Amino acid sequence: MAPLTFDQIRALEEKHVLPVYQRYPIALERGEGVHVFDVDGRKYLDFVGGLGVNALGYAHPRIVKAIREEADKLIHTSNLYHHKYYGELAEQLCRLSGMDRVFLSNSGTEAIEGAIKLARAAGHKAGGEAKSGLVALEGSYHGRTFGAMSVTGQAKYRKEFEPMLGGNVGFVQRNDSAGLRRLVNDNTCAILMEPIQGEGGVRECSREFLAEARVLADKHGALLVLDEIQCGLGRTGGYFAYQDMGIVPDVVCVAKPLAGGLPLGAFLTRECFATMIPPGKHGTTFGGGPFACRVALEYFAVLKEEKLLENVRRIGAYMQQRFRGLVEEFAIVKETRGRGCMQSLELTVPARPIVEKALDHGMLFNSTQDVVLRFLPPFLIQEVHVDQTVTVLRKLLAEAG
Repeated sequence: MAPLTFDQIRALEEKHVLPVYQRYPIALERGEGVHVFDVDGRKYLDFVGGLGVNALGYAHPRIVKAIREEADKLIHTSNLYHHKYYGELAEQLCRLSGMDRVFLSNSGTEAIEGAIKLARAAGHKAGGEAKSGLVALEGSYHGRTFGAMSVTGQAKYRKEFEPMLGGNVGFVQRNDSAGLRRLVNDNTCAILMEPIQGEGGVRECSREFLAEARVLADKHGALLVLDEIQCGLGRTGGYFAYQDMGIVPDVVCVAKPLAGGLPLGAFLTRECFATMIPPGKHGTTFGGGPFACRVALEYFAVLKEEKLLENVRRIGAYMQQRFRGLVEEFAIVKETRGRGCMQSLELTVPARPIVEKALDHGMLFNSTQDVVLRFLPPFLIQEVHVDQTVTVLRKLLAEAG
């Protein structure tokens, strides 16, 4: 069968695929390290990383080997039976996070749904159905199912699908401790937030704000739920962003890089909440299967043995240094924000045209919040890749300004 051309690929999608994506005009075919290649053979340096999924880049030999070996053994069973990787992966996640229990899901959104169910169940047990309120942050993003949309603090994701989740959901501005105190009360079952808002423009919660959230959760018997789907599992240079922020949550949600590109998410919780959801009241068909769990174990082994967290910290500091130079050089660059391999440049002009023009220079960037360039590169990148990126950015920013 002859390979499809880009025009053929696009025509098939335009005819048969639900038009919910605004794709860029390339079709990717393969990847190697920190680069991807399109169907016409063009090479791109990838600073999108599958929106934070491809932390080990592309075709990492150890991930490929694990996939091949497990595909030859057991891809799927069901949650009716044990397999040898689920408990091992759960133990690994608990050891790294300080949590006690794990539920493995298919995605980050599904992890958020499970966390909301856990919080509601714990709230009902403590105070009846009245204790069902949820407090989240303006500018947040937690997913596209109804529960996750209900706690997403951006109206653009909710307006065509309202009404949202029943019960009270309140939103407070990030780092507004006084506003948080006004919203949280004895009917609150959970405070839910991203330590670093990703889709919201790479905006970090302050240590003081997170500490206040912990105090309020304890005072009112609510769960503190942290969404580390984008910022967790190595992205900031530690296994979890909250570990550098002076707090311990009751629940933490993860996903994106967990299984090296395969669908896998999880929510982790403390022992005291482990029995809040009784048997038969939560589950998943595909989440936590042997195939994805085996690859996830390899992901953590690679992080440790290749010392990639050290590289993330080092290269993150270098990106910040080079990006600060762009802030000083260009009036249209308002600010740089981020940690590790989660960085951004906020502009005073629309960001998407710059992303589109970068394709012609062999670069993949991402735009969010209209005016923010977001960078989520693989953990393998080196200074030379940052330098290449800054060279292209300088040219494009000069043209845009």
